[in-house]
Amino acid sequence: MAKSVLIIGSGFSSLSAAACLAQEGYDVRVFEKNNQIGGRARQFKAQGFTFDMGPSWYWMPDVFETFFERFGKQASDYYELIRLSPSYRVYFENNQTVDVPSSVAELKQMFEAFEEGSGKAIQKFLDEGQYKYEVGIKDLVYKPGQSLLEFVDWRVMKGIFKLDLFKSFHRYVRKYFQDDRILRILEFPILFLGAIPQNTPALYSLMNYADLELGTWYPMGGMHKIVEGMKAVCVEQGVEFFTGATVEKIETANHRVKQVIINGEIHEADVVISGADYHHVEANLLPEESRSYSESYWDKKVMAPSSLIFYLGINKKLEGLKHHNLFFDRDFGKHAHQIYQSPQWPDEPLFYVCAPSITDKSVAPEGHENLFLLMPVAPDLEDTEAIREQYFDLMIARLEEKLGTSIKDHIIYKRSYAHKDFTSDYHAYKGNAYGLANTLRQTAILKPSLRSKKVNNLFYTGQLTVPGPGVPPAIISGQVAASEIMKTFS
Repeated sequence: MAKSVLIIGSGFSSLSAAACLAQEGYDVRVFEKNNQIGGRARQFKAQGFTFDMGPSWYWMPDVFETFFERFGKQASDYYELIRLSPSYRVYFENNQTVDVPSSVAELKQMFEAFEEGSGKAIQKFLDEGQYKYEVGIKDLVYKPGQSLLEFVDWRVMKGIFKLDLFKSFHRYVRKYFQDDRILRILEFPILFLGAIPQNTPALYSLMNYADLELGTWYPMGGMHKIVEGMKAVCVEQGVEFFTGATVEKIETANHRVKQVIINGEIHEADVVISGADYHHVEANLLPEESRSYSESYWDKKVMAPSSLIFYLGINKKLEGLKHHNLFFDRDFGKHAHQIYQSPQWPDEPLFYVCAPSITDKSVAPEGHENLFLLMPVAPDLEDTEAIREQYFDLMIARLEEKLGTSIKDHIIYKRSYAHKDFTSDYHAYKGNAYGLANTLRQTAILKPSLRSKKVNNLFYTGQLTVPGPGVPPAIISGQVAASEIMKTFS
């Protein structure tokens, strides 16, 4: 049995793989280039505020519970989970505000008020989403994506048409609804998958089931509490962590990793897993003859968006915000076009505001507000301070208009984060924020392989391989990679 495992990076997928392998007796070491573990889910503190740097939505709670149950634990052993009600607030044009309820019964009433017959339609839509969720998450997402034979499964084959694998989400959702507000509420989760609804398989209505029926949650203390919990599980299994550890080179011989150079020192292992950016490892760490994919291959891939983020500390409380707030008061289609079809900084962007201090008093001083502003943008754009400030002023002005109060004059802490930071901190290809878009042509076996095609003991996990971007998929990705290693080296 291969006993020693070296893992590059410490995001959710790496933590998941580390814990699973250590549980099976592997000697696991995790090396993180930054000074804090967690990858994009790092956290920082400033002037009494605590900011989650990346993920802020807690969906699919069953995926987290499944992970912790593997070790005889529960999520509640590591953090307190609160279900948000309402789930989130949506700002539409003409100063219309909609709170998406956590109750399906209330949701049906709200949809019916928008469009006659949609109350009944949303139940059918969610029932179909539940079927897709149960088959998709339990039977498809845990597949390693190495062969089409993985999908020759009676349950999957029997329900192939019910899964809507070959129909676009855009077309599918319009079979049930016409009201623009309903369409935007149902299409917004697709943004987490990194593609427009026209290019996303209707299978992903499972995301609507996760959103509207399974609920939106928040771990008290912030999303980094999940990282802390997963690290604790790893440590309990014997995993060792090293921060400030930059991988400089992966040396190979006879189709195997021979050694990994970290901070100038040589490290050896029977198996290497990269939870770091897939393209970075291939293009910058491996010798050319050991790379599975060419530069042109990567350049043709459809990347998920990047993000322009602002972390703000406000010295007063703000009325009118919920924990999650979606500003859909501009043309959704135009913004999406300027992300995917004609990449450019948007003319009139949609954006998202998270105010965790509304739920969690620990993340801001008393009487203050903690704000996280995020605007999705195309990857690989020019990123300057002037451009960042231009869009900061735009978002703040719209926020002040909607809330009817001054905000800019009450900012006591401000930090921005965009393409250059994603590249610097995570070696993110083209400065992307989420990884690889989940388009039909980039699903399952059509994604970059979780196993190197050239190096027998090199594996990959995370948002650029199966199953795709997002926190729950990343946790699943680590489990799938660990399972493949156990099958290969047992």
